[in-house]
Amino acid sequence: MSRRQFVATAATATIAGPMIFSQAAQAASRKGKLNHASIGVGGMGFHDLQQFKSHPNVQIVALCDVDANNLKKAAELIPGARLYSDWRELFKKEGKKIDSVNVTVPDHNHFAIAMQALRNGKHVYCQKPMCHDVAEVRMLTQTAVKAGVITQLGTQIASGKGDRTAVQWIKEGAIGKIKHAYLCSNRPGAIDTYRLVGPRPAQGQEPPAHLNWDLWIGTAPERPYAPEIYHPTKWRAWQDFGTGWSGDIGCHIFDAVWKGLGLKPPISVVAEVQQSWKDAPERRADTWPQGDHITWMFPGNDLTEEKVLPLEWFDGAFYPPQEIRSLYNGKEYPAESAMLIGTEGALLIPHGGMPVLLPEDKFKAHTLPELEERNHYHHFVDACLGGPKTESHFAQSGPMTEAIILGTVAIRVPGQLLEWDTMNMKFPNYPGAEKYLRRSYRKGWEVKGL
Repeated sequence: MSRRQFVATAATATIAGPMIFSQAAQAASRKGKLNHASIGVGGMGFHDLQQFKSHPNVQIVALCDVDANNLKKAAELIPGARLYSDWRELFKKEGKKIDSVNVTVPDHNHFAIAMQALRNGKHVYCQKPMCHDVAEVRMLTQTAVKAGVITQLGTQIASGKGDRTAVQWIKEGAIGKIKHAYLCSNRPGAIDTYRLVGPRPAQGQEPPAHLNWDLWIGTAPERPYAPEIYHPTKWRAWQDFGTGWSGDIGCHIFDAVWKGLGLKPPISVVAEVQQSWKDAPERRADTWPQGDHITWMFPGNDLTEEKVLPLEWFDGAFYPPQEIRSLYNGKEYPAESAMLIGTEGALLIPHGGMPVLLPEDKFKAHTLPELEERNHYHHFVDACLGGPKTESHFAQSGPMTEAIILGTVAIRVPGQLLEWDTMNMKFPNYPGAEKYLRRSYRKGWEVKGL
């Protein structure tokens, strides 16, 4: 499928979504139950498993995890489920026994698993970010649209009242035309917990008996196991496995802004990073920086003041400008949030909270829309069983994820403006950065077509 064909197909899927998605779900809806497999059941995977279990029409029939301890805990929650350590074996043996899967594993293996599910005609719930690389996101989005199955990105807050209220306010022009967007994730403690400086140990050691390290590595380059820096959560710090802080949290903070403004692929992107990481070749080759400031230029539209919209991202030691934070009337600025500056005011969207129109006195009479509570996981299940299309289906969340992962490419060439030719997936002014759009998979883990 060419890029031009994809754009047309994605547009059709967005407009006629309920028809396409409900047709794909007919087989499952006839049964009235969804036979589901959870791939990745430790950490966030265990949370996802509990959420799917709580839906009365879900039957979790298979569980998969490379860590036997995780699998044991999940099996106690779902007695009778068939157990696997290798997701490839799960797909081979389960065949027509499952209708859907959730993919809740480290970023570097998202694409391979989700693509196999789509090619098997399964509905897919995939944790954010959708994929590790831009090329993966593009192909997975195209495949999902073509397959016509139900998909949902794990942007749980997107289904909440807060983000949906923000989307409605943006679309109705509550603060006028949008001039600038400032997004941030300055979560306390996140640097020490998730963003390792490195380097990796000169020598590894034998992995614990409960962990299948080869399966954990999956598509990534082979490296020896080392304790406490990869599994279970520190993998996000390493370029081979994670997508940095902007890739990890960006999908959450971007979602309402992207959806509300109806953004299209960016025109350009550039990143500023911490100097200590920039000056250390060994760190730049292996880990993500502990802080960055990324600026995208997006095409404007009827909701923006100008023909181009600047959107900035801040994390780690980089913060939105003080004059922007001060707009919140002296209150503590939300550590993870989006701020839109409009011609008639500003809109603050705290992550997980209700949006605030600023200045508050000016908008005190502005009423909240009446929106029902919505569970992101249950919404996916309901869609699989013939209900309305999902909030974060891949035709919508794929292009957004692609823009976010472009930011991680810019991080790796700090200070270099990258002009983006989305049709051809090229940087016309700096082709040297194109090597970061896709990676080579470890032998034996290749995905056909990529």
